[in-house]
Amino acid sequence: MKKLLHPFCRGWLLALVLATLAWTTPAFATSLYEVPPVTDDVRVVDLAEIISRFNEGKLTETFTDLANKTGQEVHFVTIRRLDYDETIGSFADKLFKQWFPTPEASANQTLVVLDSVTNNSAIVTGEKAKSILSEQIAQSVSQETMQVPLQKGDRYNQAFLDVGDRLVAVLSGEPDPGPPVVVDQVKTEGTFASREETAQSNALPWVVGLLIAATVIPMVTYYWYVR
Repeated sequence: MKKLLHPFCRGWLLALVLATLAWTTPAFATSLYEVPPVTDDVRVVDLAEIISRFNEGKLTETFTDLANKTGQEVHFVTIRRLDYDETIGSFADKLFKQWFPTPEASANQTLVVLDSVTNNSAIVTGEKAKSILSEQIAQSVSQETMQVPLQKGDRYNQAFLDVGDRLVAVLSGEPDPGPPVVVDQVKTEGTFASREETAQSNALPWVVGLLIAATVIPMVTYYWYVR
């Protein structure tokens, strides 16, 4: 029986180890070269498959219209997983240089990248785009406008639509609409009664009565004991 079980156990353990390694191996990370070349027709590259087809088309139409009117180009990229030695910022920088290798090609470009595993996002802009989209606004777009919907339950479509609307407004020369307003709906209830509640209660007569009892009862007891 032992001779029959040993090969089976070894095979089962080997399969388990291989499955674990396959799950954690960097091969499942999105390679920089898996991202297709940039084109004028493709504004959204959704490798993580987290944006609906309808919203992908809507964003593409919006960014194409922006490019035709202002010359400013916006691209969204989503990836499934980063390699171990990669950060979302380094990946975005490398992809930006891969897509736009010269200062002339990158001048009017804005690239937003999101990793769907960690929900980390980054934004990279060209020199002319930076004169319109300041570093402060760009970071707010990446870390606030993008992140607020994701913190409410991975609302990817809402996040990218909000980012798109804000980028289009700023790059079109309109006032910055700013990040989403976060409303704290947690109500903290006090443990103490208000003045009105105290006035309406019967606590005062009880307190006075207890004070009188605490004074009179010991005196009566002492008088009775002495008698």
